[in-house]
Amino acid sequence: MIKVLKNYRYVTRDFDRNGSLRLYLRRPGHLKVRLHAASDTAAFEIEYQAALKSIATGSFAESEATGGLTWKDLCKRYMASAEFKALDIVNTQRPRRGILERTWAQPIQPGSQHLIGDCLVARMTPTIIRMLKTRVATPGQTKRKRGGPDAANNMLKAVRGVFKWAIENELVENNPARDVSRIKTRVGGFHSWTADEARQYEEMWPVGSKERLALALLRYLGVRRSDLVRLGKQHVKGGTIRFSPRKGRERYPQTLELPMPPALQTILDASPTGDLTFLVTEYGKPFTDAGFGNWFRERCDKSGLERCSAHGLRKLAATALAEAGATSHQLMAWFGWRSIKEAEIYTREANRKKLARTVASLIGGSNT
Repeated sequence: MIKVLKNYRYVTRDFDRNGSLRLYLRRPGHLKVRLHAASDTAAFEIEYQAALKSIATGSFAESEATGGLTWKDLCKRYMASAEFKALDIVNTQRPRRGILERTWAQPIQPGSQHLIGDCLVARMTPTIIRMLKTRVATPGQTKRKRGGPDAANNMLKAVRGVFKWAIENELVENNPARDVSRIKTRVGGFHSWTADEARQYEEMWPVGSKERLALALLRYLGVRRSDLVRLGKQHVKGGTIRFSPRKGRERYPQTLELPMPPALQTILDASPTGDLTFLVTEYGKPFTDAGFGNWFRERCDKSGLERCSAHGLRKLAATALAEAGATSHQLMAWFGWRSIKEAEIYTREANRKKLARTVASLIGGSNT
């Protein structure tokens, strides 16, 4: 139950779930301010007056009187932590760092000189985070060239991760981002190639071309592009291709040993390759992750497949194996998935199609 503290206007007190007393300055129409000093001390009077002044001026900068931690400082501590450094550098650390740094530069209100990076963590509310989500999701609202629902959800995921880490390290008590919902996006994520689309691509790029080899590696191995650009002859031995997936390698290292599919071996034997990687640029150098993605995207466009991408071939590979009868655990072993949930997406869909076909035969034999 919230009670007003006598002698101090706008100050209320309540108890958290652990029974600890908390004091807040709750002035109508403004964000609440957490007061940390004991109410019967001179330090509390100083902190109270400083909070009143900050609300009156609209300042969200860190104050020596409040001794608070700003959002920028909290993010920097998180990015210096062992937990953050254990994340994949290219696929997780670098994008998440960029996302968090962009939140610092956002004004607390349109046209305001006060930035969210200078906002005290104690004043970070679901309302502020919801505002950030809306700005990122709305084209033209941020300096970032590409926004939208997926970008907004990535931002929300990054902010949640900071607060989750901060709670575990006793820097904050609550995670305000937890109360902000994700934006519903397209069902199924990336477009999954169909067999007809794969044939259309193959008609454009014959066996012996780099474009056809790229399709075969993605389609028959089902690897991510971060692994594809690093695969080479040194990974193949005794009819088996052996490699360690890049994604999650710091936290969950694993090694995949996949029997070389005969169809892929045939295309490899007929294709020119690089010395250390199967695929190389026009300058004979290995592709970067993004470089390959852009190159393959252009090849898909030239084939009249504007919706198709490299990641969609991984989905085609999983779909084909599931429809051929692979179990969820077999899919996990082939694709390196740690959770059975992802594999079951494909096995459920394959089983649904099989059951639908049996129902169709029953309908055909019905006397009704």
